[in-house]
Amino acid sequence: MTDSVQEDEVRRAAQHTRRRFLTVSGAAMALAFGTNLASRATAEAVAVNLRSDPFTLGVASGDPLPTAVVLWTRLAPEIFDPMGGMPDKTFQVQWQVATDERFRHVVRAGTATARPEYRHSVHVDARGLEPGREYFYRFRSGNHLSPAGRTKTAPERRASALRFGIASCQAYPDGYYTAYRHLAEEDLDVLLFLGDYLYENAVNTVAGDRFDTSADVPDFFQTSPVTLDQYRLFYSLYKADPDLQAGHAALPWIVTWDDHEVVDNYAGAVKGAIPTADFLVQRANAYRAYWEHMPLRTEQLPQGPDARLYRRFDFGDLMQVSVLDTRQYRNAAPSPTITGEEQMNWLLDGLGESRARWNVIANQVMMAEQRTTLTDPPRLNVDAWDGFTEDRRRLFDGIVERGVEGVCVVTGDTHTNYANDLKQNFADPNARTVGVEFVGTSISSGRDGFDTSPQLDLQLQANPNTKFVNGQRGYVTFEVNRDRMRADYRVLPYVTQPGAPVSTRTSFVVERAEPGLKDV
Repeated sequence: MTDSVQEDEVRRAAQHTRRRFLTVSGAAMALAFGTNLASRATAEAVAVNLRSDPFTLGVASGDPLPTAVVLWTRLAPEIFDPMGGMPDKTFQVQWQVATDERFRHVVRAGTATARPEYRHSVHVDARGLEPGREYFYRFRSGNHLSPAGRTKTAPERRASALRFGIASCQAYPDGYYTAYRHLAEEDLDVLLFLGDYLYENAVNTVAGDRFDTSADVPDFFQTSPVTLDQYRLFYSLYKADPDLQAGHAALPWIVTWDDHEVVDNYAGAVKGAIPTADFLVQRANAYRAYWEHMPLRTEQLPQGPDARLYRRFDFGDLMQVSVLDTRQYRNAAPSPTITGEEQMNWLLDGLGESRARWNVIANQVMMAEQRTTLTDPPRLNVDAWDGFTEDRRRLFDGIVERGVEGVCVVTGDTHTNYANDLKQNFADPNARTVGVEFVGTSISSGRDGFDTSPQLDLQLQANPNTKFVNGQRGYVTFEVNRDRMRADYRVLPYVTQPGAPVSTRTSFVVERAEPGLKDV
């Protein structure tokens, strides 16, 4: 079946089931969300499969508040079935929150409805919890009990210490998610995931560099996703990974997307030669599948091709986290912008009003200037903030004008570790340092990676504000107190085979009273 024929069938099927409407460039357009109708034989088979475990995609928690946290799961006994092996009807799912991992002291419980239009995903906003406290949670559907997850609420007022991590970029074919096994043992309070949770690239039938014949995947993963059901199937493949499930079950995540959750290097409503209307349909499908598979509140539920993913979290008076979306609002004309006007105003207002000791900006693409040559003018990465210098100038000037202290930007995207001083003027090495940027490498994207290379050495030479570059896989952990932040770059020697050890490649500290990176 060709892609065009499949898309026509999907749209015709959706006309009789779940239709969504949206506005594109001022014109009303019906959006078929890509729902494939099961045949009678398939429908009869999935009814029997309800007797099997529906919690194949694990559990997750996220977006912690002082008295609330989002709990997530999805009923999907058959991960490679477009319907997840579920019939087209609602199911009731019970949930519990306890103060102990054996659930002897249950403090909150309830019932959530898993709806077929959201592929039986469940997003419980568990409220009435105590600030800064560890909890355990689980779900039940019929006779099936989910794995238990650990989560933690944010502190409410004065806080003295916090531990968090950052991760990004986990292309399934490129390697194993061993890093999450190690991250789950780090005893962190929260993880910031900075984009590229999945890749829209086709996955071959032997799962790329995952040298394990048991990891064979169906042929339909050799087609890049466009429809909603195709994106859903990619999430099922990724989330079925046991190491990723362990990472989710260990702590709450605060997530944002980058480009690969939709398609590589898209900008706003534009992607190459794809007509805008067609691309916005694809973006709507991708955004919807993303929400269905992430521990997000209903406020983040997309409306067609639009979703409000930028948001803010307070961890008492110790740390504020502003989560950005640097993809959805990009625009090249009349004035290039990476954030859009509304999001930039929101960011600057939040920073100006913050009373936190540390102001963390969770960001997708590198904010520091990144010269990749020694030529004049240099070659820059215009997909990152180097392509939107007016937005960067406005942000840095706004930080200085508002007297914002303790600014720390955390970034993904590059599949490389960087540590950068953020200069108000990168052309002047003696310019004011407005904050620091910690860029985390990938979990698996780029395969095994390398410690260094001539190109990375050149970047250190070309960028005086860059203090560290490393091309291995891994993640970054942070220890924060009221006066100091420490970052540890945790790396793995390989990801194309399972079981790699983890070690600390280097560490930096930042003093709140003296912005800038210092070696440990």
